[in-house]
Amino acid sequence: MPTATSTGLLRHTDAALPRRIAESAATVDGVLTHREVLAWLESRRPHHVQEVRRIPFAELGSWGFDPGTGDLAHASGRFFSVGGLRVRSDFGPVREWSQPIIHQPEIGILGIAVREIGGVLHCLMQAKAEPGNPNGLQLAPTVQATRSNYTRVHGGRVVPHLDHFAEADPRQVIADVLQSEQGAWFYRKRNRNMVVEVGPEVESGDDFQWLTLGQLHRLLLLDNVVNMDARTVLSCLPAAADTAGGLHTTAEVLSWITRMHTEHELATEPVPLREIERWHRTDDAIAHESGRFFSVVAVDVRAGCREVDSWQQPLLEPHGTGVVALLVKRFDGVVHALINARVEPGYLDVVELAPTVQCVPENYRHLPPGSRPPYVDLVRARRPERTWFDVELSEEGGRFYDARSRYVILEVDDGFSVRPDGQFQWLTLSQLTVLLQHRHYLNVQARTLVAALRALT
Repeated sequence: MPTATSTGLLRHTDAALPRRIAESAATVDGVLTHREVLAWLESRRPHHVQEVRRIPFAELGSWGFDPGTGDLAHASGRFFSVGGLRVRSDFGPVREWSQPIIHQPEIGILGIAVREIGGVLHCLMQAKAEPGNPNGLQLAPTVQATRSNYTRVHGGRVVPHLDHFAEADPRQVIADVLQSEQGAWFYRKRNRNMVVEVGPEVESGDDFQWLTLGQLHRLLLLDNVVNMDARTVLSCLPAAADTAGGLHTTAEVLSWITRMHTEHELATEPVPLREIERWHRTDDAIAHESGRFFSVVAVDVRAGCREVDSWQQPLLEPHGTGVVALLVKRFDGVVHALINARVEPGYLDVVELAPTVQCVPENYRHLPPGSRPPYVDLVRARRPERTWFDVELSEEGGRFYDARSRYVILEVDDGFSVRPDGQFQWLTLSQLTVLLQHRHYLNVQARTLVAALRALT
């Protein structure tokens, strides 16, 4: 049971947290029923209509290209910039290349407030539209803000509920960990993923609603409803640290990760955007000469429910829909997920643990058949009776335009064998949960699938 502290805050023992989280996950109707949650989201959609218009770079307003470097940046020097990166690696079919990449050195806050209602933990979720979202409005954390936004560089309105996270009492904190974002598109980008318990003084509003974990798990089964930032925070929730039944001990898992860090070589060199090879800038896009990978484009946004009503910004637009998949298998009745030690140029620590498959298949069509990502053909030929999870989910709509992937969890049969190259390892959900209490172990795509696996199990 919670006990009152001298400041009036509620304090719970760590031992009670897994039980409280499990009870919330088992509760499928909370303050609202599932049908009422969907109706609330639909009712907010007309209030979050955004007009997103592609524009030439010349109309970017406060954004511009540096005459010396060619880098694309905001006049304030804040928010983010697009520069160049030169890469050499011993991983993957292509070992050397250059590309544009987003630089955003400031650390943002992704936070979910929780409180007990009727004896059950509920999460305060936000209906939020982003210019790059494929369907406009999605379910976001209580707070989703870069440092530039919450310090109001844009001169706009205050971020609601920010003080519960920026000034959180440590006794209220359930989770607080730095996690990376897409290492192929961001250079060493990190956000503070937080879950903070609050009291009855925090209420919902027009764009905020209290939902149980069970309701969020149900919403995760729907295409493009729960946004990327909500998924990563949900994955960082603690659970019972029961690592029994795993094929590998915790020490063996940590040793494997350390070995992957030391065996792989990755050299990255930030360079001026104008110096990257095979990428060309036109009036309205920066794109690879092959037409593959992604483009950098510019948009003008008109929105009524954001901190500012209108703005211009660059967005990264991927070419093609991604395939992001976990292969799972039972060993002595315990579900294990096949995890890949993946190298990406934007990772702070060279390697992070990724799903079994993570790629845009179209990007590999020009390479020899043996260069295709392992297991991608198995995933694309999946049978419905073996497929546990098959949902289209978009990536962060504040930086990426219509970036979506098919997220899949696929059970393999007893005859499946793992490649002997050491890049893959079977880990249990409990082991993944333990790793998520620490920074930079699991990448953002893997965190989404951990949240999905919890929803299923």
